[in-house]
Amino acid sequence: MFALKSIAAWLFMLCLAAANGVFREVVLIRTLGKASGLLLSGLLLAVFIAAVAYAFVRWQREVSVSQGFKVGVLWLCLTLTFEFGTGRYVQNKAWSELLEAYAFKEGNVWPVVLLVTLLAPCLAAKHGAQRRHADALDHHTRRGTE
Repeated sequence: MFALKSIAAWLFMLCLAAANGVFREVVLIRTLGKASGLLLSGLLLAVFIAAVAYAFVRWQREVSVSQGFKVGVLWLCLTLTFEFGTGRYVQNKAWSELLEAYAFKEGNVWPVVLLVTLLAPCLAAKHGAQRRHADALDHHTRRGTE
């Protein structure tokens, strides 16, 4: 069930990424230019992914750092499979054209987005564990003073 919920969260991120792509092409690049539009779009997508990761961890409660890392690996694999599969077999792009997205040029920060995709669930789980620990200490301290 945890894996299915992880995939559901990734599908939600996919919808956010598609909306972000439309926003990038229709608004950002037209108003800011290609480099600035790509940069801002990539940063927005990274923030969206981090927010989904934090929401996912809160939704699932008590996600371990190890589980968070596994979710990040799953999300990264799904993302790469989708990107290369769609690019190659739906859009008929050459491999060289697909690999251009992994170069930092003209404002492109796609590799950073992939790094956030990998690490955000793990970092969110770590933050959640620290928060739970602090809450437990606070609860224990308050019980001791009552």
